[in-house]
Amino acid sequence: MTVLLEPFRLAWRTPRGRAGALVLLAIAAVVIFAPPFLPDPLAQPDPIGGASLAPSVTHPFGTDLYSRDVLSRVALGGRISLVVAVIAVGLSITLGALVGLVAGYFGGVVDAVLMRVVDAALAIPRLFLLLLVLAVSERVPVWALVLLIGATGWFGTSRIVRAEVLRLREESYVRASEALGASRRRVILRHLLPNTLGPLLVAATLGVGDVILLEAGLSFLGLGIQPPAPSWGGMILEAREVLVTAPWAGLFPGLAIVLTVLSVNLVGDAVRDAVDPRGA
Repeated sequence: MTVLLEPFRLAWRTPRGRAGALVLLAIAAVVIFAPPFLPDPLAQPDPIGGASLAPSVTHPFGTDLYSRDVLSRVALGGRISLVVAVIAVGLSITLGALVGLVAGYFGGVVDAVLMRVVDAALAIPRLFLLLLVLAVSERVPVWALVLLIGATGWFGTSRIVRAEVLRLREESYVRASEALGASRRRVILRHLLPNTLGPLLVAATLGVGDVILLEAGLSFLGLGIQPPAPSWGGMILEAREVLVTAPWAGLFPGLAIVLTVLSVNLVGDAVRDAVDPRGA
């Protein structure tokens, strides 16, 4: 646990790392704790008289085209976006680490086959691949969307881990462990995997921002989180109809996306510099 937290502790010491972490913590606090104290994000109390109301004390972010409270929907949509991002990134990091460890340690035919699969997958844009799968599905549940995003995001991670393992397997302590009769499983789990955690943490942190943008883009196209469940991209899509008369309906979810992705990237950059000071 200490090994995992050390890069974040070092990142906290940097101005950009601290700024990104504070903004991210504030956003997380709002999306986690605020919804129970806000109006029902799905309720349409007055579709005629309460639609597209400007920000006020009652509705700090105003209301949307259907009289729903925008702040409530931004908060709940943020919770959904963060959950999707964290789980999808966790899945992609796990798959990428597994493939990279196997390819880098065993080498030979195993490495060649796995890397050719990765090369072929990287040749296809991730968004195009997701659009291709989602376009043939009438309605994709959230869990399926998470699996799809996670299953299409591990290719780059596997190459990073493989490169690290190729370097590590020539180290003297790895060779000594093998000479003493340690099993391949023990070598991978005790010596190789712990030493790849740094690059994996960087990839995971930066990956969260990428997935938030990806999910928002899919929802904006109508292929992500389906109504009436709120999502930041879906809210922007709905706000197109009232963009001139009620710009706040799309402005606040857009700002939420920008601030969240920016803060995550700031933290990711600081973690990367902490893991590899030479690249700073």
